[in-house]
Amino acid sequence: MNSNVKVAGSGPLSCFFSPASIALIGATDREGSVGSTILRNLLGHSYQGRIYAVNPNREQVSGLPCYAFVCALPEAVDLAIVVTPASTVPQLVAECVSAKAKAVIVISAGFRENGPAGVALEKQIQKSYTAARCD
Repeated sequence: MNSNVKVAGSGPLSCFFSPASIALIGATDREGSVGSTILRNLLGHSYQGRIYAVNPNREQVSGLPCYAFVCALPEAVDLAIVVTPASTVPQLVAECVSAKAKAVIVISAGFRENGPAGVALEKQIQKSYTAARCD
């Protein structure tokens, strides 16, 4: 093993690879959905950190209390995973940045692969990230 490679710890990528807390934005119990699959995987495997479900249309998901917004979470999370339609992502990324999430992963279709409209959404995400980060 390369002694220069850090697997876990407090390095700059630890919020991705070993987060102490995760917010799943778009969490749901709807069978077959991405939000349900990811939540089931987080709950069913050896992840030991705190998991927060975020969905404004639910009070609870898979036995977890559900928060309407990222800013309503009891702490700033290490990792926010966004699994919502592409059109909602720019605003949600801005909310994550404002709520001081350390990292965000977007799992959604409908961006660059959809042509100019998708590219425009990507630019909106970049703008919302920059605007929120500077607040």
